[in-house]
Amino acid sequence: MSKTALVLIATGFEEIEALTVVDILRRSGALVVLAGVGQAPIVGRSEVSVNPDATLDEALKQAPFDLIVLPGGLPNAHLLRDDARVQAAVQGHAQQGRLVAAICAAPLALQSAGVLEGQRATSHPGVRADMRAEGYVDDRVVVSGRIVTSRAPGTAMEFAFELVRQLYGESMVNEVNQGVLARL
Repeated sequence: MSKTALVLIATGFEEIEALTVVDILRRSGALVVLAGVGQAPIVGRSEVSVNPDATLDEALKQAPFDLIVLPGGLPNAHLLRDDARVQAAVQGHAQQGRLVAAICAAPLALQSAGVLEGQRATSHPGVRADMRAEGYVDDRVVVSGRIVTSRAPGTAMEFAFELVRQLYGESMVNEVNQGVLARL
């Protein structure tokens, strides 16, 4: 059975984090909607322009998803943190026990939504001072209940495969990695 995922991007998103997650999830068979928060095309931190599959409002009409993913990058992470629709979607999914994930600076948006309370989490070291999570750790990928966080572009592949593991299990991780050959 296919799982569904919503990946949200806004201006300044970290391309490696967003596109690696979309790619690996789609390879696993997940139905992924890459949604733009803002006017398309969405320009990333390295000035790569991406035409999302849908706007945020269009994507939210398809909710609920099995997973919501927030990539990092600035000002992307702040835009996601400050968007009431994103905050409501994250809160709703977390309250329903669905997977919520963020990488790099985007755990700030999870923190703002209140879903990191009582959870372990990580983030990019550059936003560590802004993270109030009591369970903050420096691990590359952290799974705490139904919350998955990761640190930076260099951890994007591990993060993506952890999301596959959470959705489908270890056998799918192994199956997808036969073609990718990531060091996991």
